[in-house]
Amino acid sequence: MAWLLLIIAGLLEVGWAIGLKYTDGFTRIWPSVFTLGAMVLSLVLLGVAMKSLPVGTSYAVWVGVGAVGTAILGMVLFGEPATAGRLASLGLIVAGIVGLKLAST
Repeated sequence: MAWLLLIIAGLLEVGWAIGLKYTDGFTRIWPSVFTLGAMVLSLVLLGVAMKSLPVGTSYAVWVGVGAVGTAILGMVLFGEPATAGRLASLGLIVAGIVGLKLAST
């Protein structure tokens, strides 16, 4: 269950990172409310997951899921470049997340 909560927390991190773009410097109310809500819930779920998972593993997976998801959505939503180097680097982050999961069982 802790791993599921951790993945959800990482996906919420993607939500708030992308949400920051839409807040326009926190001048738009609804995107700001969504972004702040996603931030809080993401941190709460991360904290709950850390009750039974190591802090280093939890934080690295949370950041990794957030980084990969945000980079992919940046390419899809905002036309950021999807170069071979960027995609390969994202693949390495995913490999690291999988490795941490496998090493913690």
